[in-house]
Amino acid sequence: MLVMRPAQMSDLAEVQRLAADSPVGVTSLPDDAGRLSDKIAASEASFSAEVSFNGEESYFFVLEDAVTGKLVGCSAIVASAGYSEPFYSFRNETFVHASRELKIHNKIHVLSLCHDLTGNSLLTSFYVQRDLVETPSAELNSRGRLLFMAAHPERFADAVVVEIVGYSDESGDSPFWDAVGRNFFDMSYTDAERLCGLKSRTFLAELMPHYPIYVPLLPDSAQEAMGQVYSRAQVTFDILMREGFETDHYIDIFDGGPTLHARTSGIRSIAQSRVVPVRIGEPGKGGRQYLVSNGQLQDFRAIIADLDWVPGKPVTLSAEAAEALGVGEGASVRLVAV
Repeated sequence: MLVMRPAQMSDLAEVQRLAADSPVGVTSLPDDAGRLSDKIAASEASFSAEVSFNGEESYFFVLEDAVTGKLVGCSAIVASAGYSEPFYSFRNETFVHASRELKIHNKIHVLSLCHDLTGNSLLTSFYVQRDLVETPSAELNSRGRLLFMAAHPERFADAVVVEIVGYSDESGDSPFWDAVGRNFFDMSYTDAERLCGLKSRTFLAELMPHYPIYVPLLPDSAQEAMGQVYSRAQVTFDILMREGFETDHYIDIFDGGPTLHARTSGIRSIAQSRVVPVRIGEPGKGGRQYLVSNGQLQDFRAIIADLDWVPGKPVTLSAEAAEALGVGEGASVRLVAV
């Protein structure tokens, strides 16, 4: 059984193993022991803090095989994007160029550097072992953190954003970066993303053009890459689109990948999840898979279980599932269908 739980400092070596295999564009998961140690320490402090509104907190989760103790995935939430530094994006806009005398009226697609999304909560650091990508485990790894948000709404903003890794080819070259960012930094896309992972995206963002970029002036390859998703990031993109996120308004400033956005209250796993009392026993046959979490804070746990649950009734959990969640008879859990 796979269990989602908060990361601990003892997980550092395993987390670095996951980070080493994550796509280069996931700068929030650098293959660097020092940065990952800081990330886990910040998460541990956030889980233990008393919080009444979203601030500088970050929450880092791991997906653990309860039998072997091996980690097979991780994901995180930043309570406020850009809390300590601006959170930059390119905003898709339309400029109108018109000449009444020539009877010409053109609408031009432009990209404007902005930090509109600063202050929103941010989903980051998604990684799941490759053989689990097309399984419900990927849903647990992504959506389990949404159940955490549902249980602790005071810790998060009214809206949530996610940066999805954009398109790059087999050589690691990004057409969008080559057309835009590389004009301002003499380095490849891969080097730029690695530098961002080890340092900060902000110092590079501040050197990007602050005037609107006219999209028709970009090479066709760069225009086609805008809003496209890197193949290994497709799984999290698909999951979050089913959750109700939208893609139309913003893209990443480095690789042109889509930046998803949703109202917190409208996210499916938050809006449709239910808190129900627990019974311990043998679950009925013919049920379906559910994401189940215990709703706790430092001892947060989430799993996938086959349940024959009837809305409005208690849910029957097996002894194994109850133990994995750390709940007993009469406790409550939050669940939502896979």
